Amino acid sequence: MFSMTAFAQAAAGAPKPSMVEQFMPFIFIFIIFYFFLIRPQQRKAKTHQDFVSSLKKGDSVLTTGGILGTIEGLTDQFATLLVSDGVKLRVLRAQIASPMANGKEEAKKK
Repeated sequence: MFSMTAFAQAAAGAPKPSMVEQFMPFIFIFIIFYFFLIRPQQRKAKTHQDFVSSLKKGDSVLTTGGILGTIEGLTDQFATLLVSDGVKLRVLRAQIASPMANGKEEAKKK
């Protein structure tokens, strides 16, 4: 019959949270993201960069495109792979995914 509107009032002596207390959930979320996402990705990138910089002629490698080959030549940015007899491919060094040992991936050992 009668419609009434109720308004909630803040308690008279309730303190407001400080700025730091308001941002604490965001700080904790960032810390979780850092340890579970950012830091492992940085480690993986550093490991890959170390691997790419240590490549040498004669190494058997696998590219990110799935091509197996032996390194025939290296420059700062490119690697020339011998894929088959007389077939050479020039690929970016960063696109070399992993080393190969005797036709088997070393990554499976890890």
